[in-house]
Amino acid sequence: MAQCLSVLLILIFFPTHIHACTQTERTSLLAFALTLSSPSLNWTFGNCCHWEGITCNQDGLVTHLSLPSKGLKLNGGISPLSSLQNLTHLTCLNLSRNSLHGSPGQTGLFLSLNHLEILDLSYNLLSGELPISPLSGSIKMLDLSSNSFQGEILSSFFQQAWNLTSFNVSNNTFKGSIPTSICFTSSPLIRVLDFSFNKFNGSIYPGVGMCSELKVFCAGNNNLSGTLPEDMYNVTTLEQISLPLNSLYGVLSDGILNLTNLAILDLHFNQFSGVLPLHFGKLSKLELLILHFNNLKGSLPPSLMNCTRLMQINVGVNHFEGDLSTYNFSRLSRLRKLDLLKNQFTGTFPTSLYSCKSLKAIRLSANDIEGQIQPEILSLKSLSYLSLSFNRLTNITGAIKILMHCNSLIFLSLASSFEEEEVPADLGMTDFDGFQNLRFLDLSNNEVIGQIPIWLSKLKKLEVLNLNSNKFTGLIPSQLGTLPRLFYINLAFNLISGEFPKELCSLPMVVSQNNNLSTDDLELPIYTTNDGGKTAGQYNSLLYYPPSILLASNSITGNIPIEIGQLQLLHRLSLKNNFFFGKIPDQTSNLKHLAALDLSLNHFSGNIPASLTSLNFLAQFNVSYNNLEGQIPTGTQLQGFGASAFEGNPNLCGPPLPNKCQPLPNDGIDGDDNNSIDVNNEHEVPWFLVSVVPGFVVGFWAVCGSLIFIKTWRYAYFRFLDNAYDSLYVMIAMGIKRMKRRFNES
Repeated sequence: MAQCLSVLLILIFFPTHIHACTQTERTSLLAFALTLSSPSLNWTFGNCCHWEGITCNQDGLVTHLSLPSKGLKLNGGISPLSSLQNLTHLTCLNLSRNSLHGSPGQTGLFLSLNHLEILDLSYNLLSGELPISPLSGSIKMLDLSSNSFQGEILSSFFQQAWNLTSFNVSNNTFKGSIPTSICFTSSPLIRVLDFSFNKFNGSIYPGVGMCSELKVFCAGNNNLSGTLPEDMYNVTTLEQISLPLNSLYGVLSDGILNLTNLAILDLHFNQFSGVLPLHFGKLSKLELLILHFNNLKGSLPPSLMNCTRLMQINVGVNHFEGDLSTYNFSRLSRLRKLDLLKNQFTGTFPTSLYSCKSLKAIRLSANDIEGQIQPEILSLKSLSYLSLSFNRLTNITGAIKILMHCNSLIFLSLASSFEEEEVPADLGMTDFDGFQNLRFLDLSNNEVIGQIPIWLSKLKKLEVLNLNSNKFTGLIPSQLGTLPRLFYINLAFNLISGEFPKELCSLPMVVSQNNNLSTDDLELPIYTTNDGGKTAGQYNSLLYYPPSILLASNSITGNIPIEIGQLQLLHRLSLKNNFFFGKIPDQTSNLKHLAALDLSLNHFSGNIPASLTSLNFLAQFNVSYNNLEGQIPTGTQLQGFGASAFEGNPNLCGPPLPNKCQPLPNDGIDGDDNNSIDVNNEHEVPWFLVSVVPGFVVGFWAVCGSLIFIKTWRYAYFRFLDNAYDSLYVMIAMGIKRMKRRFNES
């Protein structure tokens, strides 16, 4: 004990002396600092071994330069890395998460720093190709991820990297083949290979099997094709295989069962087919099984329930089948996410899931699940995401009365799962406190009947409400306009009547720029499809839904409230196929973010407001089949929508419609040039003449003598009557045609 105390006293009072850094090292560091435009490094005085981010050895030689996340930026055209070539004893260089640019390959950095063990230049703006010359034999960890590097990675680059254990070039634009030769030419000690988010193509060639210590192999988000190399299954140390979003195909052979240390298997968005190995449960350390969007088929192996460490099962959009109620999920006590979207599973909701107390997300949508939601689901206290849409469920009233007490529920989709039932209108409104955290509610395509339930107005955190394609009747509850977070409301294709509530024009999240929409990620993503039914997008938050009011195909009448102009953040407004009348409010032009406006198949009259020309983001516009008149505002993008957006308005004229506008009286006509008026449109109603018909009746006896004795007057009079008759006939015929069309569409 006395000896230990003596040694401690010596270390305290006689510290090991570190020499000041050499002039060469100091000069190199100052040259590096001069390449930076910001921020300024306080490296001007004292021993450079004491400067921020600098560590020296006993001889005053710089061994570590570490300045991550310092906001370092460069003076234009100056490469910062060439000035570091004289730091020949540098073992660790970490300049990650800055704004550095240039090409390390061109500076010779990889050649000059012979003692470098750790090089981290990730999350910068570096570019260029990697050099043909090999890495230093001392390098252990190389991270060039999240830059703009390009070109191919040649096998010669690794010829001397005998000590390399980690190589990460993810999120760049590298191309060519995955350099699996790295396992032949470099150290067998390599543990991490990450090639994700690049432009690598072709097959994954054999060679990975030579990396006998490999734990992580990632190459997702590339253009890879072909099958998995069989020698990969020899690397029993593998803990993670992540190859999503490629074009890989083939079956998962029994060889994968050799990877008993595998914790993450992510092969989603590929073209794998066949069945999963029967004894899949041998992968007992598996935590994440992510196989969605492939062509896998057959049953889920019952042995999968032996993988008791599983936290996520995602096998959605495949061709799996089988009775879900026969699986014993109760063994998966750590399970947090279960996604079986769009398969052919049958049976009832598996009651064994109620034992998985860690569950946060369940998606069984687009299967053939039947039955009712049971009260036991309330035991899942952490459940925030539930989607059971496109199944065959019953008792929507019971389901809502149960689920309203799931206090953690954020996302609830029951679309296309019930048929012609009635949503409960009253759930005890006086003290209603259900769905306290619900942000998303989808009850669309159920053909449910009754009125829109008033308890919806109590969901203070609701952001997205979709009641599309049902049989709701009655009025739109004005209280919906008071919901503080609501920004998307879809009530289209119902039997709703009454008028457009002015209160909807006061939705706080659509009125004010000060209300920021929530960006919190959902537990499971939202997928969108294109016209061909293929997946077109993936969204992890409710921001996929643009601020919208969609009321198409109902029986709503009345005017559009002038208060509509308050919804400055609205992106989509659809009032198509209703019974709106009156003029299009000029205040609509206040909706500066509007991208889609559909007012077709109504009874709007008057002119198209010229102020709509200020809506610069319109991508969809339709006012067809109304009673609009006058000239379409010219010189704007309105002419780019085509005639179909304006058809069915007989008195509307100007481009893009073929009929020209009639000049106004005395508009550009000299007093003696009245004969130059173009009267090509024989069927346009001469309202200015119709207005004086009563005058003709009153003064008939005063003029009848003239009509009898003056031939030209008589001809003009009868020509007027013929034209008026023809025009009125055309108007009546068009009206009947529009009524028939609306009747057929309804």
